[in-house]
Amino acid sequence: MSATDAIEGKCLCGAVTIRIDGPHDPRPGVCHCRMCQRWSGGAFMAFNASAKAVTISGEVRLFQSSTFAERAFCPVCGSHLYSRDLDSDTYELMPGLFDAARDWPLRSEIYTDQALASVQLGGAHNRATAAEYEAKNKFVEGETP
Repeated sequence: MSATDAIEGKCLCGAVTIRIDGPHDPRPGVCHCRMCQRWSGGAFMAFNASAKAVTISGEVRLFQSSTFAERAFCPVCGSHLYSRDLDSDTYELMPGLFDAARDWPLRSEIYTDQALASVQLGGAHNRATAAEYEAKNKFVEGETP
């Protein structure tokens, strides 16, 4: 599934806006690893968009959360904006910033065996435990404290 309609989102205070003019996958994925739980307070949810399609306006603070990825937030209100692998041409954007995300279906869930008891997601979507995900994505081993 792919969408190409332009969409715009903003942080809680409006100091940062993100516009997507081009390909994006309007289906968020969820991660339940400990790092993402610490970042989000429960479950990290994001959708993908090509970096070429993303325009960010306003000041953004970056935090390198692992050897291979960084996370961005608004320095004014603290809203989480995106996560991005350092060598990637794709943004993993927070769907809550975009009004258009209201009707998007869930794409997948990873680290399901580490999910908080209060965060159990229903529905028909792909799921993977930590072992299943890490078997296919070796770069993450040891990166989720």
